[in-house]
Amino acid sequence: MINGAILYTIAIILTSISFIKNRNKTKDALLKSWNMFRNIIPDMLSIMLFVGLSLSILTPSLISSIIGEKSGLTGIVYSTLIGSIALVPSFVVFPLGDTLVQNGAGLPQVAVLMSTLMSVGLTTLPMEQKIFGRSFAYSRNASAVLMSLIFSFIIWVVMV
Repeated sequence: MINGAILYTIAIILTSISFIKNRNKTKDALLKSWNMFRNIIPDMLSIMLFVGLSLSILTPSLISSIIGEKSGLTGIVYSTLIGSIALVPSFVVFPLGDTLVQNGAGLPQVAVLMSTLMSVGLTTLPMEQKIFGRSFAYSRNASAVLMSLIFSFIIWVVMV
C-alpha cells in the first residue's frame, strides 16, 4: 500500500519539474485547481457535517434492530433508504457492515445498505447536479439503487 507521504513527495517532485519546464502553465494550473477547490469546499463541508450527524444518530445497534435477519423485504427497503442518504467511503462501510452482521443484521439487508452507502448519495446530489448536470446525477443515482437491489436479491437467493 502506498503511503500518503510517498504520494505527496511524488506530487511535489512532479510539480517542481513542471514548474521548471514552464512556470506560467504551472502557475495557471495551480491557480485553476485552487479556485476549483475553493468553489467545492462549502459543499464538501456541508456533506461531511451531514454524514457525521447521520452516523452519530444511526448507530449500528439501531440499524441492526431495523434490518435484522427476519426483516425480509421490509428490511431491504429500509436498508436502501438509509444507505441512500449519504455517500460514505468504503473504509467506513466495510467495518460497519461487519458490525451489523455480528449484531444480527441479515446479509441481504447489509449488502444493499453497504452498496447504497458507497454508490448513492442524496446529500451529494446538489453538488453532483452542479458538476455533472441534473440528468446525469439522477440517472446515476437511480441506476446505483437498482444495481444495489439486484445485488441484494442475489445475496438473498444464494446465501439465505
